[in-house]
Amino acid sequence: MESFKPGAWIKHLNFRYFVPEKINRVWTWKDPIITELLEKASLQLGELNSFARFVPNIDLFIHLHVTKESVVSSRIEGTQTTMDEAFLQLEDVAPERKNDWQEVQNYTKALNNAISELKNIPLSSRLLCAAHKQLMKNARGENKQPGEFRKSQNWIGGNSISDAVFIPPNHESVGELMGDMEDFLHNEDIHVSKLVRIAIAHYQFETIHPYLDGNGRIGRLLITLYLVDQKLLDKPLLYLSHYFEKNKTLYYDNLTRVRQKGDMVQWLKYFLTGIEETSRQAADSLKKILDLKQNLETDIQKNWGRRSQSAYTLLQHLFQNPVVQIKSVQEVCQLTPKSAGDLVQVFMEKKILIELTGQTRNRIFLFKTYLDLFK
Repeated sequence: MESFKPGAWIKHLNFRYFVPEKINRVWTWKDPIITELLEKASLQLGELNSFARFVPNIDLFIHLHVTKESVVSSRIEGTQTTMDEAFLQLEDVAPERKNDWQEVQNYTKALNNAISELKNIPLSSRLLCAAHKQLMKNARGENKQPGEFRKSQNWIGGNSISDAVFIPPNHESVGELMGDMEDFLHNEDIHVSKLVRIAIAHYQFETIHPYLDGNGRIGRLLITLYLVDQKLLDKPLLYLSHYFEKNKTLYYDNLTRVRQKGDMVQWLKYFLTGIEETSRQAADSLKKILDLKQNLETDIQKNWGRRSQSAYTLLQHLFQNPVVQIKSVQEVCQLTPKSAGDLVQVFMEKKILIELTGQTRNRIFLFKTYLDLFK
């Protein structure tokens, strides 16, 4: 790995594009720090997965994890949607924010659909293309070959190809390079840790940049899909977007170091540190969520009297859908409009819900303490 040759720069017209070296091969390293970081990352990821197995109704909280990933991963690409806004209905979103909101919703659907599809087909270009098609649906990239590898040259940074920061391989190489990446992820004849595989594959995907748009989001989605596909995670609870976003310059610099200097060692150190940190944070978040849930349920059971059953039903709903209106409370708890309004009022008095709009009609209420655990 220390002597890795990253690929070749090919001159074409007035620019040079980069064709990365294929990765479906044996990988070894001498640096003991990689082995140490790999052990720590594997241990922390295993602890997260074990802990999640003992969390009752874990699927209640998955929706929030997925939504957070959708918001953060989309934000890296420039969208402005917040966690609060992500749970609004389209008609409640400000006109100037609707495009951003749509992109976050698309990412959520793409992620959920891809996780579900893993039960039927392996992680593959076919699966990624289906996710890409959903990601681009009715969004700003809908005219950029949704669900298909690009058929033209793209570039990263700059206003045109002449002042681009990086130019990925020619479109004619994309299919072959993606096939090689897919082979590497599933090659059982190569004895390489799964975390090392996905670290290298993520670098390779971002370097190939196989789509005209949406590469960053699909590349980050690839990480979670692989962890679930390989049974390192039972549930999609780990996402590196926040780690990458925390210092975007460092993320892009480390990718660039591989392309320019062949420094895969530094990329692996950075990636494995991210797995360890993010796994620990995800486990801590789950613990805080469980504490919050238990405290609120205990209070409802002890102090809410005749309202306790409706309050318990609403609370379970809020852990999956933390933004509600009186009408949705009415439907979920099977209450009259007045009883639903009274229940929401008690939730506000207990500071479980806050009101967002300041209106007297069509008010929107937010389970703020819960959402704050994801910020």
